[in-house]
Amino acid sequence: MFEVFKKELRELLRDKKTLLFVVALPVAIFPLLFAVMAFISSQAAMDAEQKVNTYAIINGEYAQEFTDKVFYHKSFELYKGDKTFNNIDELKAGVIAGDIDMGIYLPSHAVQTLNDGKQSQWQVVFNDSKSINFLFERVKELAKEYSDVLQTQKLISFGIEESVQKSILNPIEVIKVDTARENLGEKIGGFLPYLLIPLVLMGATYPAIDLGAGEKERGTLETLLLTPITRTELVLGKFITLLTTSIASTTITVLSMGCWIALALAFADLDFIKAAFSTLAVTDLLMIFVLLLPVAAIFSALALAISIYARTFKEAQNYMAPLSMGVFFPIIISIMPNMELTAKTAFIPVTNVALAIKEIVKGTVDYTFVGLIFLATAIIAAGLLAFCVKWFNREDVLFR
Repeated sequence: MFEVFKKELRELLRDKKTLLFVVALPVAIFPLLFAVMAFISSQAAMDAEQKVNTYAIINGEYAQEFTDKVFYHKSFELYKGDKTFNNIDELKAGVIAGDIDMGIYLPSHAVQTLNDGKQSQWQVVFNDSKSINFLFERVKELAKEYSDVLQTQKLISFGIEESVQKSILNPIEVIKVDTARENLGEKIGGFLPYLLIPLVLMGATYPAIDLGAGEKERGTLETLLLTPITRTELVLGKFITLLTTSIASTTITVLSMGCWIALALAFADLDFIKAAFSTLAVTDLLMIFVLLLPVAAIFSALALAISIYARTFKEAQNYMAPLSMGVFFPIIISIMPNMELTAKTAFIPVTNVALAIKEIVKGTVDYTFVGLIFLATAIIAAGLLAFCVKWFNREDVLFR
């Protein structure tokens, strides 16, 4: 068995494509891709932040102080074209046509409306289909500043001093105490399985194609069967080889993730990364690694069984594609609303590991559930390995 393992491992190490999938992707390519994505996202947000938007305002004299604030704001520029805007419908048409980015309609005089005991409702017209848009929030902020001034002046006219106005208007203040790691861990921890688990699968699938279907296509499988090694030992040797490559990919992935997080904490001035990962200990990364081990065994057994069944290298690749796609469904289940790590979800393959990774990043993991996950995943891996051994002993499978 170990002779088969050494032979297969030696051949895989000579294959540059194997080294690419097992080493290069976890260490450099994937972190580089995510860095590029983060840069593009931040650049888009920066462009939206710095963009100067053209606006038109109707009845601006009803709130001159507010009108002046908008006019002198760095993000807004008053429309100077030939078109005139007299009502809300014309503002909508102007935004749709692209003549203006935003229209503001003041239907009544703010001070007079307040004196009448009524509320003035202003309307802001803009295109809200863009994912990054600061128009409404900025106008709302300027309007609130003007509204606060009117409010203060009115309360003073009623004989209410400014020092006690805050307690009257807002007698109870609810203060948010944010548990940063748990809050951000819910988001980032749910994303990590999308990176880690497919990489574990990738570390097993590509070498498996060569160890099974590749042997058939090259005609070397018959030679292996003639050696004084039982078929069980032969399949176990191949399985250990795949498990080694998958574990190697897992190890490199977790170490790479730890190194990139350490670099981000040391050099990048990103508060949300520091808040989420500053308390992530080495033991947490080690626990993630331990949880991924039986998952690697499951993927290795599945990939080897598929490869043994396939007649050619190309056919094995076609069979691996649905397996690669199918892995994402259990991960998607883990990020569905109200999905938590419980005694029931701890027995759902792949989903349980994804939920556990999220809980580890959040810092709220229950170690009892971690033990259940490891036990359940190990039992499934052992069952799949037994099936793989039985599969390899069938003549109609080996010589299709």
